[in-house]
Amino acid sequence: MNTFALRFLADESCDFAVVRALRAEGYDISAVSEVMHRSDDRELSEQAHREKRILLTEDKDFGWLVFVSHADSAGVILIRFPGNLRQTLVQTIRHLVQERGEGLLNAFVVVQPGHIRIRRKP
Repeated sequence: MNTFALRFLADESCDFAVVRALRAEGYDISAVSEVMHRSDDRELSEQAHREKRILLTEDKDFGWLVFVSHADSAGVILIRFPGNLRQTLVQTIRHLVQERGEGLLNAFVVVQPGHIRIRRKP
């Protein structure tokens, strides 16, 4: 599988600049904000898993869904960037996806300025 086969689902909390940047790189990315205004975290998680899409979010509740309630997941990228460091967000996500590719599948990734943590479900 090449990295362009990676598919993403961005929830409403995901900075839309990330959506635009990944689309510009040729990735298949669906943005919840383009089709609905309010979504349910569990339903989004199930949709992402069903469609084999890595979920892009800034909502910490997805960590609870994956690790505590053991929801199935094709992968989650949790973005934790404070407002004063947002100027590096897009480049950080772009670099993560290019460098890690398939390694993002079925992983829970926390992305912070200068730090990326990748964890697999037990």
